[in-house]
Amino acid sequence: MCRLFAMTSETPLSPMVAVQALDVMREGHDGSGVGLFLTDLGGHFEELKGAPILSGIFTNEGLKRLDQFMMNMGFMTKYKISIKVPKTPPPGVPKRDIYLIRAYEYPESWETLSEQEIRHRLMLVRLELREMGREKEDMIVYSFWPDVIMIKEIGDPLRVADYLSLGRKDILARVILAQGRQNTNYAINLYACHPFFIQGVATMTNGENTAFVPIKEFLMSRGFPGYIGYNSDSEVFTHILHYSLNRLGLGIEAYKHLITPLQDADLAVHPDGGFLKQMKNSCRRLIIDGPNCVIGCLPDKTLFMVQDRKKLRPGVVGGKPGVYAFSSEMCGLDAVIPDRDETQDFQPMHLDTVFVRPDRQEVHICSQTAPLPPLH
Repeated sequence: MCRLFAMTSETPLSPMVAVQALDVMREGHDGSGVGLFLTDLGGHFEELKGAPILSGIFTNEGLKRLDQFMMNMGFMTKYKISIKVPKTPPPGVPKRDIYLIRAYEYPESWETLSEQEIRHRLMLVRLELREMGREKEDMIVYSFWPDVIMIKEIGDPLRVADYLSLGRKDILARVILAQGRQNTNYAINLYACHPFFIQGVATMTNGENTAFVPIKEFLMSRGFPGYIGYNSDSEVFTHILHYSLNRLGLGIEAYKHLITPLQDADLAVHPDGGFLKQMKNSCRRLIIDGPNCVIGCLPDKTLFMVQDRKKLRPGVVGGKPGVYAFSSEMCGLDAVIPDRDETQDFQPMHLDTVFVRPDRQEVHICSQTAPLPPLH
């Protein structure tokens, strides 16, 4: 099993807080890799909310190709963080040339584009860069999006974080997702490392999804260029959420109705039973097969957790107004927010969606048996 930890805080935090929580839970991951998703950024990036930020790993030649590609498109560097690493990486961590975090100014030709068109083009740029990197193995691109930084690497999470100096003052965020990997593949592909991301939506999963193939095929048949990759069976959770939010226009309260729909007998007495039964039938191939615990972040910075019916992967949510954490284990929560009211901790079961909105004032719990909120 992997281990997951996520935080949402009024005060920008260092990703080291989440990495240290993973270290407390180290018996649940084998130290084969770490993935970080940061948003609602602090520091200098807070002044660049609308600027797209490119995150990835590059060889020296790959960086030259990136620079030429971006210049040709009209993107100019606005701000960057240079991560200078020691010549010798710690045991298990590959030697890399450049870890890149760079914010860009948009091309002048994009100034008249709608927000929707900009979102679409940013995704296409990321996909093109990813393909360029695949061809020559000189670049790995995790994200190209405003107010988002992603870092992934092979190796023990704490060693990697120290190696990359992630405790520095210019890498801060109010929302952090962190995963410590348990390698279930013979070869580690960093694109298979959680969290996964697409157009403001990020998720990470502890578990396995044996329904991966039909889900992948359904998503790829939608004609949306971002539904590709799938180096991990868990990446579909991110894309299902994106599909739910952007194609179906549903809120987070409906996400579980897609991945773990109610039985027909329960739908027959549900206040929205007719709609949910129709959705279940038309989106049947999106139903997952677990066990899975999923933690994710919405574009508005809402953090959430869900479980599937098998409920064999641990998960707990707790905190206090202003700061909440979502953890695979109680010890991770204890390490980061020891002064919370533990009686308010919540472990979601298979019908629950638990989430904290960006105001960070309370934990919301929604059951699949409850009416859906009105569609906007």
